[in-house]
Amino acid sequence: MQTQRQLFLKHNAQTSETPLLLEFVKAKGMYMYDQSGKKYMDLIAGIGVSNVGHCHPTVVEAVKKQAETYMHLMVYGEYVQSPQVDFAKGLASVLPENLDCTYFVNSGAEAVEGAMKLAKRYTNRTELIACKDSYHGSSQGALSLMGNEEFKQAYRPLLPDIKFITFNHLPDLEQITTKTAAVFIETMQGEAGIRIPDATYIKALRKKCTATGTLLIFDEIQCGFGRTGKLFGFEHFDTVPDVLLLAKGIGGGMPIGAFISSSQIMSVFTNNPILGHITTFGGHPVSCAAGLATLETILTEDLVTGVEQKGELFKSLLKHPAIVEIRGKGLMLAVEFDSYETNKKIIDGCIEDGLITDWFLHCSNSMRIAPPLIITEDEIRTACDIILKHINLVTG
Repeated sequence: MQTQRQLFLKHNAQTSETPLLLEFVKAKGMYMYDQSGKKYMDLIAGIGVSNVGHCHPTVVEAVKKQAETYMHLMVYGEYVQSPQVDFAKGLASVLPENLDCTYFVNSGAEAVEGAMKLAKRYTNRTELIACKDSYHGSSQGALSLMGNEEFKQAYRPLLPDIKFITFNHLPDLEQITTKTAAVFIETMQGEAGIRIPDATYIKALRKKCTATGTLLIFDEIQCGFGRTGKLFGFEHFDTVPDVLLLAKGIGGGMPIGAFISSSQIMSVFTNNPILGHITTFGGHPVSCAAGLATLETILTEDLVTGVEQKGELFKSLLKHPAIVEIRGKGLMLAVEFDSYETNKKIIDGCIEDGLITDWFLHCSNSMRIAPPLIITEDEIRTACDIILKHINLVTG
């Protein structure tokens, strides 16, 4: 009889030649458990997804309740469905006034795709600008915005009329003109190895977009929902986008994404042509119920307070000559080593010791630290002890 691992390799499409092949049977809070009962601390939250921890009881209860009430009824946008309405209202209550209209989709990449269409339709322009080393998803349109040729070259031709600027580099803002429909930018770059822009840059970007009639689109798919020590990353810069992209952590583990703008901008999807953007499963009632429960959990349990302090604790404990630099804000950190080879050996050792971490697509010599926001100081100390142990084993 074939094992689950063998069946996985046989019947599930693979994304690399060397999958981790860890087989988990349960997850709760900060931990995942394999079939032998061994527990692993999840230091990356499923890549920025489980911000409130795995299987948070409030989220699980919301999922159960909604699944028993109704699930899919109709393609998005036709029926009034309370989970969608309530979650959209909840998001509007914590966002600036111009971000009061939400289009729900299934993932971050879909949020990007929808926003690309929205920008072109609203401005009647075709040029889009993104940043070098950016990551916005892996579908054809989102991939066109990715600022790393290594991951794109096998799939060309991609979308035309896209330009790339250097992140946090003021002179490049001159490339934004009256021909530009939108600038897509991660408020804090993720797969580049956690790069935090200067406030002066973000403010200058906002000013340039306003002057040229260009939509400013903040991708907060990784950095949103409390990860950086504020509910939204743009709050660190006192700058508001025209469109906000969310996914990953907003669903408490359920698949959901969203692009959010003003009712006035979003209204262009209603005509010329009608049904300007369509999704069958976007805004799935169960995912929206989970999303609202996640937002309410973050707010009622005050999970954002303490995130910056926890990030500083990681930085203070991870002191070692082999660490080149630690970058980031809150619980969105990158620990840089001299090479991918060094980093990978340390990561593999940590996994053997029950600590799950990872590297970045565009910065493979850096280790990702992005745990659930519920991580305790004792758990941070335990995680850092394991990381330092394997740094010593690898680097001597």
